[in-house]
Amino acid sequence: MRTPLAILALAVPLAACISFGAKPPPSLLTLQAEASVPVGQQVSSAAAKSITIQTPSVPQSLATARVPVQATATTIAYVEEALWVEVPARLFARLVSDTVAARTGRVVLSTAQSISDPGARLGGELRSFGLDATTREAVVTFDASLIRGSDNAVEKRRFEARVPVAAIDAASAGPALNQAANQVAGQVAEWVGR
Repeated sequence: MRTPLAILALAVPLAACISFGAKPPPSLLTLQAEASVPVGQQVSSAAAKSITIQTPSVPQSLATARVPVQATATTIAYVEEALWVEVPARLFARLVSDTVAARTGRVVLSTAQSISDPGARLGGELRSFGLDATTREAVVTFDASLIRGSDNAVEKRRFEARVPVAAIDAASAGPALNQAANQVAGQVAEWVGR
């Protein structure tokens, strides 16, 4: 009887030491669109042009909720205690959708809604969405591809925004990347709206 009690007494302190994941940061980062459709506004694809905005592809360094830092030309690190609430590609696609809807008046469709008539189609690759330690900037680079109509002609264009950061840390990363992402989304909306 004493042996099981002794084992249990030894196991209880060890249980407090076991961790099944990293300690979460005090808060998570997200993006907030500077331009958005007012609540209650109704639009119809019968009266306005529609567009389907796809989640962009990303390099492996952005396929995570962590914030990358280009430390040198050939090395990438991640900002300590900085995590996005979801992967940057989805956050960016949602930001672009809100901005395009607000600034162009187009009806923005999800991929599921676009099955019968996708309208224009915007996709591409989110090439950079992080900090550059050498220039102390937040950098967002989006290689966009746009199909405007049924002829399936593809237009391509690169968009980039750079915003200075005071420090390479979680407190500086969120606001600077939000500002850079909104600048790129505004440029994309202007291009789509032509």
